[in-house]
Amino acid sequence: MTSKEEIINKIAQDKIDFKTGLKLLLEDEEYNFEGLFTTLKNYIFNAIPNKTDYNSETYQKAINTIPLKPTYTPIVILKNYSTRIAFNKLLTLPKIENKKTITALLWVFKITDTERRNTECKNGCAHFWHQIE
Repeated sequence: MTSKEEIINKIAQDKIDFKTGLKLLLEDEEYNFEGLFTTLKNYIFNAIPNKTDYNSETYQKAINTIPLKPTYTPIVILKNYSTRIAFNKLLTLPKIENKKTITALLWVFKITDTERRNTECKNGCAHFWHQIE
């Protein structure tokens, strides 16, 4: 697991405060939007319980509670397009939207992974990332 993946998982597990962790990710000297975007996308797709359309109550709850203004472009896209189409659109937004996009996706992963840990992984699991200290 890379240091960025460890930070993401610690944020999801409330071992690092969301804002503090987000700052660590965005201010990392090796910050790469596309790499971080891809990691978060893959994590979200794995954490969402409904793999047929990647739309679940938990995913909708995550989108509706993102700690950004609901009128920000990434939030509007996530709310108005199917998951796969929304992620494709997010990747092509202007660079000025990158921070908001990463914030939104990190939050979505935090909420969806928390739900997975509280349901599927409730009695233990083999996910090594759920075992980080």
